[in-house]
Amino acid sequence: MPDIKKQLSVVVFSTPACPWCKKVKSYLKSHSITFKDIDVSRDVNAARDMVRRTGQQGVPVILIGNRTIVGFNKPLINKLLEIK
Repeated sequence: MPDIKKQLSVVVFSTPACPWCKKVKSYLKSHSITFKDIDVSRDVNAARDMVRRTGQQGVPVILIGNRTIVGFNKPLINKLLEIK
């Protein structure tokens, strides 16, 4: 039986106009990482939650498990999701 590892929960807080948000989502998709995309320009409560977690209004903000990443920090994303 193959060794199937459970993927950590991944949430991306983004806006449609954000080029870095598009890059993050494209990168995750290219590595077959499933994630929930939350458009903070349409979801005021999610935007508030994001600011409460990070103290910032900038996107993208990525939640991987219980870790928060502000911006497209590829080395940290790779480490947390074990992308080689």
